Amino acid sequence: MSRVGHITRATRETRIEVRVDLDGSGSSRVATGVPFFDHMLDQLGRHGRLDLTVQADGDLEIDAHHTVEDVGIALGQALAEAWGERVGVERFGDATVPIDEALTRVAIDLSGRPYLVWDCTVPIEVIGTSFETSLVKHFFEAVVANARITLHVHNLSGDNTHHTFESVFKAVAVALRRAVAVTGAGTPSTKGVLQ
Repeated sequence: MSRVGHITRATRETRIEVRVDLDGSGSSRVATGVPFFDHMLDQLGRHGRLDLTVQADGDLEIDAHHTVEDVGIALGQALAEAWGERVGVERFGDATVPIDEALTRVAIDLSGRPYLVWDCTVPIEVIGTSFETSLVKHFFEAVVANARITLHVHNLSGDNTHHTFESVFKAVAVALRRAVAVTGAGTPSTKGVLQ
C-alpha cells in the first residue's frame, strides 16, 4: 500500500506544492525562498525518514508569513492524505532530542482531533536577517489543524534559538516517524476510527 500524499495549493499570496512519502528514506527537496525554514523542513524529512518535497513561491517581498503558513497547511493535508484511514499505525509517537544545549520533548497522537500544546520560549524574535521566530508556532498550528493530530512540544532547555528550533523539528520528525509506523492491523482506537 502506497502511503503518499500530494497537495497543490494556490492563493493570491502563494503557490505551494508538497509531496510526502511516509515510507521514504529521508530524502528531501525543499525550496521555499526562506533559507532557515528550508533548513528546518529538511530536518523534518531527514529525521522523519519521509521523502519530502516542498516547492513554494510566495509573496516574500512582504514577509515569510504567508509562505510558512501555507506550507504548513499543505504539509498537514499531505500527511492526512498519506496515512488515509490510519489503519495499522502505531498512532502515538514521542521523542526527546538534544542539539547541544537545547533539548525538546515532543509527543504526537494521530487522533483525528487537532490540538497543539506549545511550550517553547525563545530568546530572540528574528533568526538571520528576516525569519520571525513566532512563525514556527504558526507553522505547527497549520500542520496540526490540517493533519488533524494532537501535538505537544515542550522545549526543556536552550540558549541558542537556532538550536532550539532544530531540536523541535527533529523531535517532531522522530515522533512522527514512530506514530506512523505500521505495527499492526485495524484502527488503534476504541472508537474504531481516527478521524
